[in-house]
Amino acid sequence: MPAENHDVADALAAIGTEVATVVAALVRSDADGFARVAELVAAAPRVFVLGAGRSGLALRMTAMRLMHLGLDVHVVGEVTTPAIERGDLLVTASGSGTTGVIVRAAETAASVGADVVLVTTAADSDLASTATVALVVPAAAKLDRSGTASAQYAGSLFEQSVVLIGDALFHALWQRSGQSADDLWPRHANLE
Repeated sequence: MPAENHDVADALAAIGTEVATVVAALVRSDADGFARVAELVAAAPRVFVLGAGRSGLALRMTAMRLMHLGLDVHVVGEVTTPAIERGDLLVTASGSGTTGVIVRAAETAASVGADVVLVTTAADSDLASTATVALVVPAAAKLDRSGTASAQYAGSLFEQSVVLIGDALFHALWQRSGQSADDLWPRHANLE
């Protein structure tokens, strides 16, 4: 039996279609949620980001871009991350909404009066109920192998969505700030 032809170009087209479908659904379903998240980020004295695995890597990208805007941003778990305080913002991503370290961090943040933003696939999770704002991504949960919500492996579509949401948040805040690309550039890493 000949093997099916599965090439990278076909995979890229399929992934692009899935991402476009999720983006369209997010834009239609939660414009108010995105606006609220932008308000929280803009108003927070400090922004903390936390995610596990690939979701955490996606949020680290968001942290970098928010730092380029001149915001005081910290990646939870880094040795220089200070204690979160009232008025600060914790931005989290957990597809399941049950990742232990993220649940505990969100509970701690809420207990001290910080706001919590969650990007998730699980609107009914305990983490979503702790969040000030929960952005629900219509993507497959990590353990969903049905291929219904996504043909991609594990939580790939969710993680791609976290990257795009972070970039969209940055872009909207950048446009509002009135800063030029030249204004942001001096904050780019120079110890490379």
